[in-house]
Amino acid sequence: MKDEANKKIRNIAIIAHVDHGKTTLVDFILRQSGTFREQQVVDERVMDNLDLERERGITIASKNCSVYWKGVKINIIDTPGHSDFGGEVERGLKMVDGAILLVDACEGPLPQTRFVLKKALEAHLKIIVVVNKIDRKDARPREVIDEIYALFMDLDAEDSQIDFPILYAIGREGIAQKTLEEKGSSLTPLFEAILEEIPPPTFNPNEPFQMLVINLSYSDYVGRLAIGRIFNGSARKSDNLVCIHKDGSQRPLRVSSLQVYDGIRLKEVEEVSPGDIILLSGIENVEIGDTICTVAAPKALQRITVDEATLSMRFMANTSPLSGREGKIVQSRKILERLEKEILHNVSLSLEAEKNGESFIVKGRGEFQMAILVETMRREGFEVAIGRPQVILKEKDGVTLEPIEHLFIDCHEEFMGIITEKLALRQGRMINMINHGSGRIRLEFSIPSRGLIGYRNQFLTDTKGMGLMNSYLMGYEPCRGAFTGRKSGALVSDRQGEAVAYALYHLEPRGRLFIEPGCPVYKGMIIGEHNRERDLDVNPCKEKKLSNMRAAAKDENIILTPAFPITLERAIEFIKEDEQVEITPRSIRLRKNNG
Repeated sequence: MKDEANKKIRNIAIIAHVDHGKTTLVDFILRQSGTFREQQVVDERVMDNLDLERERGITIASKNCSVYWKGVKINIIDTPGHSDFGGEVERGLKMVDGAILLVDACEGPLPQTRFVLKKALEAHLKIIVVVNKIDRKDARPREVIDEIYALFMDLDAEDSQIDFPILYAIGREGIAQKTLEEKGSSLTPLFEAILEEIPPPTFNPNEPFQMLVINLSYSDYVGRLAIGRIFNGSARKSDNLVCIHKDGSQRPLRVSSLQVYDGIRLKEVEEVSPGDIILLSGIENVEIGDTICTVAAPKALQRITVDEATLSMRFMANTSPLSGREGKIVQSRKILERLEKEILHNVSLSLEAEKNGESFIVKGRGEFQMAILVETMRREGFEVAIGRPQVILKEKDGVTLEPIEHLFIDCHEEFMGIITEKLALRQGRMINMINHGSGRIRLEFSIPSRGLIGYRNQFLTDTKGMGLMNSYLMGYEPCRGAFTGRKSGALVSDRQGEAVAYALYHLEPRGRLFIEPGCPVYKGMIIGEHNRERDLDVNPCKEKKLSNMRAAAKDENIILTPAFPITLERAIEFIKEDEQVEITPRSIRLRKNNG
């Protein structure tokens, strides 16, 4: 029998590069669809509800919401724009039938635009292109449209996919229009394009109930929640179903509640139908990728597959002399439980326990993804130590292969020389340069993933904070050879105590300090970066010898250069293989492995 369509539903994802305006656009979609009352006070970027997302201005986890337009329910998934969170993008695209590709009218398609669009095209989704921020003074929408067409062809899009509708938008004002000339007043053209262009979900009326688990959540009231899309059939509250796991085993379950998205909130319903995105409770042992179906005809759907990990990082219990002073959770067993919980929710991460049982290897997409995980654990009260990120190598036909990134750099022309020189030292090869004569240029490099570890801060220094840098994974190539990492050594404390201004003042000529007077230190703790290549043991606790020949109040004249602030990302980039970062809820310290 021919498949039928549920014309009362549209499922779409919003995909874009970081900071091209996805979440702001969703704000206005929610407002103009009548989801919020007229006088209701609503935060900006309402979908970015994690503290880290609001602080960094990026989307980290996919979010679901829904709106109604002309009697049709539109389920919307706001996806991350950073390739480090690619697992979130791949999961989100599994639930939808189309996508809105948002592109900045000035910047055009950037590396993550390519990444998320490639995933959408591989999923054979219908694309609506929205050129956003057309009110920018430096907007160039016509050239950007040409670049988008070139990107579609470069990604081997099908003819039907290249024939995409185009809208122009000012996301922060909630305006969309079909041409550049007309003056839009609302997002009505976008709502109409969604109903006309995005196909409704199809299903086979002869197939029994099938739901693919895309995400997991937890409720204090009903326990574990399986979030996913219904591909066939319908289900009611109190139905008896089965969950098919990765190994083919089946676990029975009884539906205790069914919920759907209503705006940004959840609404309990008695029955769900094909195409619905739902939250189902009634089973504890469920994993992302499992299929929930009927007892009479259990039939598994194709599991979610994500790109493999390219980078690993070692997590350990904090064993420094200051362990346990600032964090509530320090035991390695608790750290393992927390990492296992993260792996359960994030399909792009994997976990291995080392033989000693005291350290754990987490494999993922990039150092930024790892930094977000560590920062989240830190805010939950964990104390943890981490090692330097390591790229994951492959072997094929006796040849060792390493991950290679396609790196895009946007900077002023004057910085081209220093950037090219620094990347050449890291085995980077320039493959393209674009100069529009505006004073800024775009450089493209092919570079090993390991060459980018520790480079971002150096890049910002070299470009005086005015450069933009993005990359995505190109594939694997034979190893390009060794290159030198951090050339400077470390200033290492040779004793435990408290840092003293007098000692730090006399250590300043030796290098750049990371600590202030009064900071607790211990033997093996890195307190600064040495001017030379070798490490140097120093005494930051040394006080001035008292004598009756000194001038009164002379110690008060000591003026120290402000300490270089160590953020989590800077710490991860700075450390060498024999060093680690000690992270607590209040502090970030560096130390030697044998410290």
